[in-house]
Amino acid sequence: MATMLKTHPHAAATYRVIALEDGSFGVEVTIPDSYPTKVSSFPTAADAEAWIREHQHRVQSQTQPGGWFRNAARRNPRSQ
Repeated sequence: MATMLKTHPHAAATYRVIALEDGSFGVEVTIPDSYPTKVSSFPTAADAEAWIREHQHRVQSQTQPGGWFRNAARRNPRSQ
């Protein structure tokens, strides 16, 4: 049986730090073929940038064999 490689939904996401009205910062996350969403609130732009780096690292590690999709199957026994 051939293995079909799957891509994490956020693998092609783009991230942008945005200033919020209260002086804090957020991150706008845009996924292709989807509406942008906003993650908030971070006290500084540097904190928002750190969240982006961590999220990208998490997505990359979950895209590796044995990552996100295999773990998702373990969480949902019906999918097996």
